[in-house]
Amino acid sequence: MSQFETIALDIEEGIATITLNRPDRMNAFTLKMMEELIAAFERTDADDSVRAVIVTGAGKAFCAGADLSSGADTFDYESRRENAPDPLASGVNRDGGGMVSLRIFRSLKPVIGAINGAAVGVGATMSLAMDIRLASEKARYGFVFTRRGIVPEAASSWFISRAVGLSTALEWCMTGKLINADELEKRGLVRSVHAPDELLPAAREIAREIADNTAPVSVAMTRQMLWRMAGAEHPMEAHQLDSRAVQARGASADAKEGVASFLEKRPADYANKVSTDMPEFFDWQGEPEFR
Repeated sequence: MSQFETIALDIEEGIATITLNRPDRMNAFTLKMMEELIAAFERTDADDSVRAVIVTGAGKAFCAGADLSSGADTFDYESRRENAPDPLASGVNRDGGGMVSLRIFRSLKPVIGAINGAAVGVGATMSLAMDIRLASEKARYGFVFTRRGIVPEAASSWFISRAVGLSTALEWCMTGKLINADELEKRGLVRSVHAPDELLPAAREIAREIADNTAPVSVAMTRQMLWRMAGAEHPMEAHQLDSRAVQARGASADAKEGVASFLEKRPADYANKVSTDMPEFFDWQGEPEFR
């Protein structure tokens, strides 16, 4: 497996761990990190041995936000067009954090955030596309955009109110204040708070529960069904999708094995693979065109 420059990717016993790996800069986000995160999720999706993905940070921070080494022009892509994350589309540059969030959104494997320290700016917003977030007692979130003269990015205006409700989302994003681990848990952004040395074991315990007991194709479909239907206009959309999905999965070898293993009181051995056995109608790896 080739080496990355700004992140690390380790795969062990069905669990992939992506570590933001610029500890000397508090894992500050760069265009290179954007590219490598997207590449890492391409790998985890393509690897049938990977059953879950954990994302964490090296050192004392998760991600302290955008690398500000460009100074006052850090966010001015128009003046630094050669450094923009993507060529101009209709006169607008795509923001790099959003490209990462959308790639996490499309993941076919569950994504667990192990927020080990400061998660500020894009460090906070990229985590919103993760399925389950756990935090260290030392974690701090900051949606600090209004304090830097900009606005929330990384598609967070779609994600954050779904995670914590509109009122909390507005408070956090308009004030730009730092939010400690206790408030993160109270408001529902993180599942649980842990001592620093217990954070990754707790995240792995959840990943292990998925890896050891579930059908990979069913998990991939379930993840996408819940995320996509969060934005549906009517429950009929979910009913139509559920009906197709249940029919497809019900005829699969996995469904037969799931029932047989339950009746025979033994662990299930699911044969279907995400790479080859997803239903044809379930092609959500693309995304709408950026306009």
